[in-house]
Amino acid sequence: MSAPPPVVDTDLVARLRADLEHAAYTVEAVGELLGPLASAALGREQVLPAQRVTATAGTPLATLVRLFTLGDAVDADDAARALPTLGVEGAERLRLVTQQGPGVVATCDLRPYADEDHSWWVASDLSELATRAPLSEDHVLGIGGASTTLASWTPRPRVGRALDLGTGCGVQALHLGAHAASVTVTDISARALAYAAFNAELNGCDWAFVEGSMLDPVAGQRFDLIVSNPPFVITPRTPDVPLFEYRDGGQAGDSLVADLVRSIGDHLAPGGIAQFLGNWEVVGDADWRDRVRGWVAGSGLDAWVVQREVQDPAQYAETWARDGGHHSATSEFATMYAAWLDDFASRGVSAIGFGVITLQRPTGDREPFLDLTEATGPVASPMGPAVLAGLAARTWLAEHSDEELLEVAWRCADDVTEERHGRPGDTDPTVILLRQGGGLGRVVRLGTAGAALVSVCDGSLPAGAAVVAIASLLGVDEAQVRVEVLPLLRALVADGLLV
Repeated sequence: MSAPPPVVDTDLVARLRADLEHAAYTVEAVGELLGPLASAALGREQVLPAQRVTATAGTPLATLVRLFTLGDAVDADDAARALPTLGVEGAERLRLVTQQGPGVVATCDLRPYADEDHSWWVASDLSELATRAPLSEDHVLGIGGASTTLASWTPRPRVGRALDLGTGCGVQALHLGAHAASVTVTDISARALAYAAFNAELNGCDWAFVEGSMLDPVAGQRFDLIVSNPPFVITPRTPDVPLFEYRDGGQAGDSLVADLVRSIGDHLAPGGIAQFLGNWEVVGDADWRDRVRGWVAGSGLDAWVVQREVQDPAQYAETWARDGGHHSATSEFATMYAAWLDDFASRGVSAIGFGVITLQRPTGDREPFLDLTEATGPVASPMGPAVLAGLAARTWLAEHSDEELLEVAWRCADDVTEERHGRPGDTDPTVILLRQGGGLGRVVRLGTAGAALVSVCDGSLPAGAAVVAIASLLGVDEAQVRVEVLPLLRALVADGLLV
């Protein structure tokens, strides 16, 4: 059974904050303490190098890492020196530690977290790395790959009302607090909300907390920005597979994400944005876009969905059977593995996609835009600025005709380069590639007319005038050039290669 979550005591939390600041318990300082070898090993969930470094460092920072990240017992005197203002007794009253013989052990994970401009501390349940045991079904996840992916991809305009749907320990809400006037957080788990409340107090945040499933607790409310790392994992409904509150929504297949796409528009203000992660099933040899298109149809929302990864059913089963701390050599793992394979086979699932879903409620009465694309390679980090720019570009394209598009003098973005490839001795290239350094990292192959158009995109010549000149130069009909370059022009503008 999991230890009780931390409690919010304003005075004791203030003392804890002072001790964490005094010990320089920051992402940067911990990285410097551990060094690249131990840090990289910890990222692979191998603790020994970090234990070796921290065991001999003899500093309050090393004690905090051993206690709250590695899950090691520390000497009571070392714990007292690391927490001089709060004290071990105060940490016990906050339910952060418990005394075990002559030592002190943590009852939760507490570690620094940061983005490019802010630093925080995040408390959550102890990880499998610290407990050396499988997770409990009510486990409150800390800072994981999905949460950092969502944080990186979230656009961050200044907004009035923001919602963190399924907040967990509150990671997304910490980010939202930096650019939203008010933040509401929801979760079906009272345990998760207790952790979120503790993290809000520790980081000086003021959030509204509402308990309930998905959008139910905010019925009738609208927000300018909604972010969610929902329980999107596709898990068999069988006693052989445990259901974890942080990842399993209790619905069959990918229906939870589908329902969220279809219903979230009721909670978006005009111009409001929703950003969340999701899985979707691919049945047989169907295109994943057909499935996601069916979710968006009739929603009245702009949709930009980027598929980032694809797994076959076996890969997916292996990933999530291990996720709860069950290792492949155990009979429990084999049983769960088989249950996943049976579940996917029952629906004819051949692949599972993972990606980022961005939705927007249009203003005015225009038709919503729909962009379903793949980007499986490296992207900008953070990706949020590119998402915000991409939404603005796609909105502009949805609101303007081809003629208006051609009236603009476009220029290549600063991160765009051109590559030309040809056979040795050839005077002309056989392949011309336009490469984007940031954003989605697009690589676009150009035809003759497209290459000619891009070559004059320096912000001085309207695209329509360039089309006329290119047609004359190539000795072809102007209409033919328009047919070739208009789809390219729209794609390059949408993805930020032309601005």
